[in-house]
Amino acid sequence: MHTEQANAQHDAEVVIAGGGPVGMGLAIELGQRGVRVVVVERYPQPQPIPKGQNLTQRTMEHFHFWGAEKRLRAARTIPVEYGIGGLTAHGSLLGPHTYDWLQRELVKPYYFTGNERLPQYATEAVLRQRVAELPSVRTVYGWETRSVAQDDDGVSVTIAERGGEGERVLRCAYAVGADGARSVVREQAGIAQTRTDHDRMMVLLVFRSRELHRLLERYPGKSYYNVLQPELKGYWKFFGRVDLGSTWFFHAPVPPGTTKDNFDFAAYLHEAVGAPFDVEFEHIGFWDLRFMLADRYRAGRIFVAGDAAHSHPPYGGYGVNSGLEDARNLGWKLAATLQGWGGERLLDSYDAERRPVFASTMRDFIAKSIEDDRVFLDAHDPSRDLAAFEAAWTARAQGAVGEVHAFEPHYEGSTVVWGGEDRTSSASGSHRFDARPGHHLAPAALPSGRNVYEALGEGFTLLAFDADASAVQAFRDAAAAQNLPLTVVEATGSGEQTRYGARLVLVRPDQFVAWTGGAGAVSVGQARRVLALSAGIPELEAAVA
Repeated sequence: MHTEQANAQHDAEVVIAGGGPVGMGLAIELGQRGVRVVVVERYPQPQPIPKGQNLTQRTMEHFHFWGAEKRLRAARTIPVEYGIGGLTAHGSLLGPHTYDWLQRELVKPYYFTGNERLPQYATEAVLRQRVAELPSVRTVYGWETRSVAQDDDGVSVTIAERGGEGERVLRCAYAVGADGARSVVREQAGIAQTRTDHDRMMVLLVFRSRELHRLLERYPGKSYYNVLQPELKGYWKFFGRVDLGSTWFFHAPVPPGTTKDNFDFAAYLHEAVGAPFDVEFEHIGFWDLRFMLADRYRAGRIFVAGDAAHSHPPYGGYGVNSGLEDARNLGWKLAATLQGWGGERLLDSYDAERRPVFASTMRDFIAKSIEDDRVFLDAHDPSRDLAAFEAAWTARAQGAVGEVHAFEPHYEGSTVVWGGEDRTSSASGSHRFDARPGHHLAPAALPSGRNVYEALGEGFTLLAFDADASAVQAFRDAAAAQNLPLTVVEATGSGEQTRYGARLVLVRPDQFVAWTGGAGAVSVGQARRVLALSAGIPELEAAVA
């Protein structure tokens, strides 16, 4: 069947299984581009578990472009003036040894937006509101995905009503599993996963305590707290504020076989804090600490994203932010393919870009942090040698600053990024203002006073600074010949844009740099090769070589 005929007979161009933050973010990315989407979500309302609270500056850029940034910031549960910083403590929160931790505000100059913190259910509510405003997106709440099957013309997604007898089959061109760590879509698509089991049973407590708020007033502006204790072998006792004054959540290892009824959770909290306080539990749940990475993120017409593609302990807020970056990366590529200006290699690049980045996140930041903490606690004990401990503790505090700067996900090894040969995509990098292919574009004020980020288009954007007019025209002509959406932003004179170190910068729809060039002449053929590679159309690239 002809592709256009097949698509016309589909219920949607894309069906998304799972309407959590990642599924809804992907729906917005696609819906804003006019793609017909159906989201299948099992829960009619967001579940009131305060997970996934830390939203990075990069994630807030997504919300800006999704038209939901102001709404999300208005939904925060901790006053802006209080702050959303973190703290690491040795032994107990009220002990003598603490330092600031995960200071993401240090990298704010490299992003267009500031970071944010609020419970995941509040984030989900904002995303649902934005999805409801998009005419091309349809949501099916109270249903869950049972099976997926693909053929040459599309994907059949069987969904069933939770608590009812309803069942139906949705036809689509592509299906995406954003349905969590136990993803039905991943399993049905035959995508294997590699697990690293750390053999730790963990508890999640949600509780109320105004007295704990008073005890921790000595740390103004802190919203989450990490307690290191030698007997935990590098694993954390982790407190987080849900609001300011009363509600908290807590993650920590517990002995195997622990249940709601056979363990003194209040005493466990008191020991971690270093003082008794009132506790009113709202939720006690358990989970197994492990790392999981799907062996591939694509199987033909089926993709996985978020926890369906990768999962890990909730250390450092990497999970929800990684998942939302999956949505941003995959969304524009699916839209480009469906609308005819992206090729198969562009879809393949989703796996080639996002999977190595998460593997690095898992290896170089989360697992490394656990191991580094274990080694430190084995080597340094304040009761054994206080001076040596305090010297090492001070060094750790300085190292915590470096970790924030070192987490810079990039796609240097991508096949759709210029010069990606013999390079490796990774989460480990450095924050810089110069424009580098495969890296996130830093913001810059133009001579007009407008920020570059306010001028970026929905498709590719060519930034032209004191560039040759013929080079700019070559890109305009090449984009028109390929029916590729291109916005041109021209500026002359000195300004912040000079720190990009290039007069021509091609920016992808997800604000990553695809190519940079000097101010010299660029032919239409050269421009077409650059655009063809960036859009994943190798046959067009070869045709104009």
